[in-house]
Amino acid sequence: MPVWKIVINNPENARSYQIEIDQSLAPQLIGKKIGDKIDGAIIGLPGYELEITGGTDKDGFPMHPAIEGSVKKRVLLSSPPCFRPKKKGLRKKRTVRGNTISTDIVQINMKIVKKGEKPLEEFEVIKAFLQKKQKT
Repeated sequence: MPVWKIVINNPENARSYQIEIDQSLAPQLIGKKIGDKIDGAIIGLPGYELEITGGTDKDGFPMHPAIEGSVKKRVLLSSPPCFRPKKKGLRKKRTVRGNTISTDIVQINMKIVKKGEKPLEEFEVIKAFLQKKQKT
């Protein structure tokens, strides 16, 4: 079964944690948009509240908050996200994905909005990531 990568950013200490979940949890996340808040218990972090900040599809194209739906489009961009101009006034056409999570999304970026009672490092999904990171 395909897996999704969830990147959780902790703004307090500027650390990111990457966990993998299988797509059996997909019905709870499909249809959510960038900016939506979800309960952390869905991904194994009870007590935490997370906000969706972006993601990437299976082809590597980033999600853009201004594109409605889960479509892939070529749009003219002049500012972030998805494009960082080197000079003032520079514009470029880029392929981006819409702001809605679908089955084509393989990575979802989230940030912690509300902390739970337990520290983040005590959860099993985070412990597995930290052990995997120490081996490499």
